[in-house]
Amino acid sequence: MLSDMRRFLSRWKKNRRLGKLLKAGITIPENTRVADNARLDTPYGGKIRVGRECEILDGVLILTYGGEIAIGDRCSINPYAIIYGHGGVTIGNDVLIAGGCMIIPNNHTFSALDQTIREQGCNARGIRIEDDVWIGHGCSILDGVTISKGSVIAAGSVVNKDTKPYSINAGVPARFIKFRNE
Repeated sequence: MLSDMRRFLSRWKKNRRLGKLLKAGITIPENTRVADNARLDTPYGGKIRVGRECEILDGVLILTYGGEIAIGDRCSINPYAIIYGHGGVTIGNDVLIAGGCMIIPNNHTFSALDQTIREQGCNARGIRIEDDVWIGHGCSILDGVTISKGSVIAAGSVVNKDTKPYSINAGVPARFIKFRNE
């Protein structure tokens, strides 16, 4: 009887938290775990959809800034990763994002010298991360990039161009190293 009550209270607390998130344009299934100190928010509109059996760990920020963020099933977003949604972010299934990563689908415009960078606005093309990708600790994924299926991005890399399927990429900027099966 006591264990049934504990299960009920635990589920009720989780559903209450998820219910709060759902009201803000955020969809999270019941079997996905979101750390209490993770922040999912829709400033300036947009939507967040998280797939089944995902884990979003401590200190993660997922902020739309008017765009849409879609995260597939069985993804892991580790502590203090940041995902912005300006131009849209699509993350496939079975994606592993290590701690401290930045996914930024936005660039400031800066060519006019008679205006401040702040006044010139931004360009936002979006980012697509396909299925079965591993992004190592401290990586930055920049606007307009597609990380192809099965890719590995080495820790500390800055990805500013598309990757090849099943490739290993590393460096600043990231470059193709080899295919996973070599």
